[in-house]
Amino acid sequence: MVSLSWKHHTLIQALISRGPLKEKEFQSIFTAVTGRNPGAAKKIFDKYLLEINKELSYVHFELRACRDQYDGQVCYGVVNTVSDDQSKLGTKYSVPQIAFFKGIIEAIAQDEAAQGCISGFDALNIRLENQLPSEASSSQQQQAPAAFKNFSMSQKDKTLDELVRDKWLCRTSEGNIGLGIRSLLDLRSWFRNNDVPSCEVCNEAGVKADLCPNEGCTVRIHKYCLKNLLSQRDDKVCSGCGKPWPLGKVTKEEAVEAAVDDEEENETQATTALRSKKRKGRSQRDSAENFSSQASLASSSGATRRRVTRSAAHLN
Repeated sequence: MVSLSWKHHTLIQALISRGPLKEKEFQSIFTAVTGRNPGAAKKIFDKYLLEINKELSYVHFELRACRDQYDGQVCYGVVNTVSDDQSKLGTKYSVPQIAFFKGIIEAIAQDEAAQGCISGFDALNIRLENQLPSEASSSQQQQAPAAFKNFSMSQKDKTLDELVRDKWLCRTSEGNIGLGIRSLLDLRSWFRNNDVPSCEVCNEAGVKADLCPNEGCTVRIHKYCLKNLLSQRDDKVCSGCGKPWPLGKVTKEEAVEAAVDDEEENETQATTALRSKKRKGRSQRDSAENFSSQASLASSSGATRRRVTRSAAHLN
């Protein structure tokens, strides 16, 4: 068993206390704790994550990374790996709130258009009775728990705000309700078990994705995956049906921009590593110069003391 240091514990605590973090924020914490830049020391960064996950696996947790499907940014978070729907929300939420959340998740994830969101109006009109087990008889469904029937619109609205604040849901720029980064991190197994179609490129759930326009083709690709794919390939065709993928979905400028971003990121990492070496070199030179200065000062001081001693002897 690997013994975790205070540095490992600090990284875990940052993710637990703050919730999922964007890649830049998490890497800045890593740099502050370890003194190493993840871009220039990727092997060390990966080693830390591996050691953390070996320990977390004993309590069925995992430090995981995924992309936010709404902005394409990589995020890190600590998730529960137990396949239990209610454990995903812990004990903070009531049974009606959990049922409400599940109804929203299903409505968003099972959207054939892969828009990745539903309107606030549709969210508030989710029927909690539909969240009863599918094997329940019609009479049992009619006898829904009183807590479900009494769950008012104002309670739903308040729950929406809580779920957004806790990053289980998010509000899109258009004001719709989408999946929060915590759901994208934590519900990976739920997406697979409920046959949510995956992205053709990264194989993650394609909750918000572009669809192949060819009728009958089921291929869907995340916007950010599509940008990278088209920037690396000369043939702009669907990998599923072989028909041309309309560049109107992702313009040539966007594809080029994605490639440029990757190049700039690589250059930034190289520059960071070079600056680190330069700082180290300057530090060594400064130390050498300081030592030389101290030696020279000591020599000068010694000569002065000798002159003073001789003068004193002459006076005597």
